[in-house]
Formats: sequence, C-alpha cells, structure tokens
Amino acid sequence: MSATPTLTDTLLRVRGTVQGVGFRPFVHRTAVRLGLRGWVRNDAEGVLLRVHGEATRIAALVDALHHEAPPAARVVAVEHSNPSADEQPVGSHFTISESDTSRGTAPAATTPPDLALCADCERELLDPTDRRHLYPFINCTQCGPRYSLIEQLPYDRPRTTMRAFRMCAACEREYHDPLDRRFHAEPNACRVCGPKLSLTDPSGQPVAASPDALHAAVAALRAGRIIAVKGLGGFHLMCDAAHEATVAELRTRKHREEKPLAVMFPDLATLREYADVSPVAEKLLTSPEAPIVLVRRFENSRLAYSVAPSNPWIGALLPYTPLHVLLLRAFQGPLVATSANLSEEPLCTDNSEARERLAGIADLHLAHDRIIARPVDDSVVRLSRSGQAILLRRARGYAPTPLRLPSALHETTLCVGAQMKNTIAVASGDQVVVSPHLGDLGNAATQAVFERTIATLSELYEARPLVVVHDKHPDYASTHFADRTGLPQLAVQHHLAHVLACLLEHEHAADGVLGISWDGTGYGEDGTVWGGEFILLEKNRATRFARLRPFRLLGGDAAVKDARRVALGLGHEMDLLGPLCARFRFSPIEHSTLQQMLVRGLNSPLCSSAGRLFDGVSALLGLCLRNNFEGQAPLHLEAAATRAAGARTSLPFDVVRAATPGAYLDIDWAPALSQLLRDPRGPDELAADFHRGLARAMVAVATEAGVGTVALTGGCFQNALLHDLATEALGNAGFKVLTHRHLSPNDNSIAAGQALAALWGLTSVELPS
Repeated sequence: MSATPTLTDTLLRVRGTVQGVGFRPFVHRTAVRLGLRGWVRNDAEGVLLRVHGEATRIAALVDALHHEAPPAARVVAVEHSNPSADEQPVGSHFTISESDTSRGTAPAATTPPDLALCADCERELLDPTDRRHLYPFINCTQCGPRYSLIEQLPYDRPRTTMRAFRMCAACEREYHDPLDRRFHAEPNACRVCGPKLSLTDPSGQPVAASPDALHAAVAALRAGRIIAVKGLGGFHLMCDAAHEATVAELRTRKHREEKPLAVMFPDLATLREYADVSPVAEKLLTSPEAPIVLVRRFENSRLAYSVAPSNPWIGALLPYTPLHVLLLRAFQGPLVATSANLSEEPLCTDNSEARERLAGIADLHLAHDRIIARPVDDSVVRLSRSGQAILLRRARGYAPTPLRLPSALHETTLCVGAQMKNTIAVASGDQVVVSPHLGDLGNAATQAVFERTIATLSELYEARPLVVVHDKHPDYASTHFADRTGLPQLAVQHHLAHVLACLLEHEHAADGVLGISWDGTGYGEDGTVWGGEFILLEKNRATRFARLRPFRLLGGDAAVKDARRVALGLGHEMDLLGPLCARFRFSPIEHSTLQQMLVRGLNSPLCSSAGRLFDGVSALLGLCLRNNFEGQAPLHLEAAATRAAGARTSLPFDVVRAATPGAYLDIDWAPALSQLLRDPRGPDELAADFHRGLARAMVAVATEAGVGTVALTGGCFQNALLHDLATEALGNAGFKVLTHRHLSPNDNSIAAGQALAALWGLTSVELPS
C-alpha cells in the first residue's frame, strides 16, 4: 500500500515587479493546475501566497514562479515562512484574495512600467467581430498603462486613475474569470464603460467626439495641421513627417532649431522604406518597452529634411498604444511624434494644462478623459556597431524597474541626481527604485515636476527618506533642494557616481577596477570642471588616477554652445591662438580680448572634459562650430568618423606624468591635435583617427593602473563608435570591460550611483599630491 503523501502549509513571499503584470492570475492558474489549495494577494511588499498541498507540488509552483512568470514580471526573490495563527485560512480551492492595504516596511512591491500594446490586444483591436474593435484604450494584464496611472500600492483599480470608470457587466465578467486574459486586469475597459476620445480646438471647444474624433484628426494631419495627441504618459506633438513646410513650422513654434524629431511609423515594413533596420533594432522596436531607436536613414528618404537636419540617424518608433495604432493605420504614413512641450520644458499631461502650455503650437488636441498620474517620456535607445543597446533616455517601458543593492541600507535614502537629464531614486532595504527621466532642472517647470516626483514616488512606495544624497556641485537645483529638506546629507562627486552606477549594474565591488568616466561637465574635487576622468577604485577608496590634460574653457558656459571657443582654449595651450582666431574669423580686437581672458583665467575655468574636447575637435575639423542642441558637435564628429571607421590608423595621445597636481597621469591631447592640424587628409579620416587614438590611450592608462577590470561610463559613451572602439581595444588587451546595460551612461544614472555611494560610504575622489 502506498504511503499517504505529506501535506505542507506554507507562506510564499514573492518580491520584485509582480503587480500589474498578470502575476496573480498566473499564480492562480498554476496552483489550480498543480492541485494546490490556498490564496494569493497583493500587498505593499509584493505578492503573498498561502499554499497547502504536497511538498513536491509546492516545489513545482516555486519553480514556476521563477521560470514561467508572465513576460512583464520580474521575480527578485521567493521567501518561505510558516503561517501565523492569525493568517487568512486556506479554503477548499485556490483563490485570489483582496489586497492587503496595510503599510509595508519597505518599498518591496515595485510599480511596473507602462507597456506597449500586446499582439493579442492588437488582434482584437482590428477584428471587426470583437466587442473592442477599434476601441483606442484596449489593454490586458500584459500591456497598457501601469506607472502612469498607479496612485498607490498595492496595485488595484481603486488605487489608480481608472477608479473614475466603473466596469460594465461584460468587463466585470472578464475581470473575475480566471480563464480570461483580463482576469484582474486593473485598467480593463471597453467603449461602453471606459475612457473616451475627443478632438478639440486650442480653446477646448469640441471639434469631434468618439468615434469621429480620430478620423477628423487624420484629415487635419493630411491637411498639414499640428496636433497634440495624448498618450500613456503625456502628449506628443504630431504632424506629417514627409511635409517639409509643416515640420519646419513645428520647429519654429516649438523653438527647436536642429535637434532631431522622433518619427512614428505605422509598422516595420514602412520603416524599412525609410531606414536601415537591423534585427536587434527590430527586436527593440517591437518589444514591450517599445523605445525610440536610432536607425540610419536612407539618403533618398522621403522624410522631410527638417526632421533631422544634417543627421544620418533618425529616432524611429512604432505605435505602442491602441490609439497610435489606429491613428497611424488611418494616416498610412510616418508622423513626427515629439514631446509636447517647449524646448527643455517637461511633458504636458493634463488636458487643460496642454491647452494652456501648447497655445500657439498645436492646432488641435486629440485627447481622452483618463487622468495621467505622472509624466513618462518615451525611452530612447541606440545601438553600437556590435549590436549592444545603449540607453540614451531611460523612461517609458524601462522605469521604474528597481535595481538590487549588494546589501541593505540602514535608512531609507533619497537620491536627487544631477542637473541635466535628472532622475531621482528612492533606496530602501536592498533595492533602489530609479524614476523615469525627468529632464534638465534649469527651469522652474521641470523643477516642479522633480519635486512632485520625489513626493509621489516616496508616497507610492510608502518610504519616508531619512537621508538625502546629492551631487557636490553647489549650484545644482537638486543640491539646493537637498539643502531645503533639512535631512542629513551626503554629497557625492559626480564622476564617481557615474562609475558606481556601472558597478551597481554588474554587482561589482569597489576594488580592482578603473572607472573611465567621460562626459561634458561635472564639479571636480578641486573646484575645476572635470569630465575626462580615470578613477581607480581599490578597497573601497577612489583615487583620481588620470585625467585628460586640463585646458581653459573660454567663456565658461558660453563655450558649451560655441565649439569654436573650446577649440581656442585648446589652441591656447599649443600657442596657436592667433592662427585659430583667424581660422574662425575672429577680429584682431576679439583675438586680443580672448587672449587676455585665457591668460588671466577670466571666466575661463580649467577643464579636463572629454565632451568639450570632442566639441573642440569637431570645430577644428569644420564639422560643427556651434551646439544648437546638446551634443551636436560630438554627434557630427562621430558621424564623420563612422564614415571612415574601416581605417586602422590613430592620432597620438601621450600618457605622461601629470604636469600639475590633481592626478598621477595626464592624457596629453596636444600631439594628436598638432598632427590633426597638419594632416592633409579629410575630416572623416581624421575624426576616425581621433576616436581610435582615445581608445588606445585608455588601454595605456588601464595598463599603468594595474587592474583587471575597466568600467566605461559617462555621456561620452553614448557615442557608439567610441563605445565599441574602447570596448574592443580594452578587451583585446585582456581587460574585463563593464558597460551600462540597464541604465544610461549619461546623467540619467547619477541617482542610482548616489544610492550605492550611500551604502558604501564612498562619496569622494582622492587627489594625488
């Protein structure tokens, strides 16, 4: 006679991104299939299960939690414990229980990011026999709004902006049916009970309502109108991407001179008529994250020139909401889809706010009545030649997915990031939740969004910060905010935070690694402008091992816009100021004034910035003399170098003992620029040699440092060519190379690095005497 199987009663705590992704329905189906009794519910710490059954079947359930969870879920840990006497009892079946809304001890339950329309919902959207045929707000447990509509955890409809829409009987049946794809889909709705679409003029007067609003909008787009379209996390400004006059007018109204505009294509087949789309790019474009992906446009592309003037790349994206799908299918061509704001301002999210802020920009507003809880911009990704994705903006689809810290913080910590490309982070226990991209804190509107995000993210995760971490720059708006909190503060050096963010992604200790942290600007430990840093980490200490040879940044902030001024600062160090002033057509009086500024250091701070070096070389080669948008000159330099990337020569950068205090070694760029100015070859070949010379200099410094691992970080590594050349050269020299995979190399990652700095107590970079 066979023995009676032993029955077990256990609690399973599941941590990670497990709310709003169809996780409870998945657990329910799996438990029922395995013949288990019990329940599953959401709470402030994630998902909790009580399971009763054979131990082998419970083990099978745990295995399924790890390996068969819904695609959008991310299981960080499954913890076992014994049920307490007052725990909810086990019934005769397995059920989904009401969420526990009591407060948790840490932000362990994580808010899922907004996800692109899934294939199942798209099929229903376009199926004339389906009850949601052409309904622009169709969604299920695997797609649709999440972060942009959640107001509180646990994730249930009454704690989202969907609480304003009472489900009809048909939607209720789906919601409560364990076999339905919309079982516990919190944004579930249909045309009977859900959000409605409307088209209005700039004053808010109705032009058309559902279902005519979309058709009227398409007719307006074909007539050359500019329309503000409300999506998941904010509004886009949309217009015909092939109509030059309309796109040029949008630039004029938006005050956006040359910065490229994103373009939404109806489908991959259409995009392939305009640009080269690699298999990796296709995978990204069609993923649940659905970012904007930079692809190389064809020279004979029918896109308007003003979409991306003098730029070989376009930012392409596919429709990621049902509204976008319907709009693009009806229009039958590409549409500009740029953030609905004036340049450098935050996204518009509210209907009335959009009418006020977009007055004079949008001719019409295609909007709906679902409230957006918080703004979420489109994510932006580019690909290196080797096919690695480089995040340029981490936002919709990617954030706020949490990162795991190597150990637990003792106190909940708020990290307020940098000035440019700001994000904030809330760190509690052993995880850090980084917000989506917020933008540049140089204007009051973005600062207001920054402060609201801190308040709402802290409230969402029920986390009251006890410590605030900020950048060492005394004039950043984020630093000023930290001062106003009255909380204990930690100030972290900018480039160290970059390196630590990269180490956080790779779970690497602060030992035996050289961080190459290259960007446009950052406040240095010595009060100068840093940006070409080699930071050696040994036994949880950071030392400035090497730097780019310092030079004066002529005119300070003015040089950030005027690449000629950077070139003059470089030329001054080489006794070439006069010839370069003549080359750039400065008058003799201007030459004299600029020379005095450089000699006396008047409004010309010392700088070791790699980003500014790229500006100066771009100007010296005649590729770009002014930055009309951030990174324009380096972008032109990279594009030129890419055209000649097959060559194997390089410009000479000398690695020498530092001539002045502040580092052990200097990377002397003067020999490289001296050769560049004498070389008769064209700018493409010289730009390529410049990139390869820098990669070889990195290998030389890493060899001198005597470590086995190198971390590449900072905004300069958004340059796909530099990224690949450095990775290849260092790898071929035997170094293990760490690069960003889940965070951006730019200042989007500073808040994450600040969290690790707080954990390790590593905030400063020591200067050799």
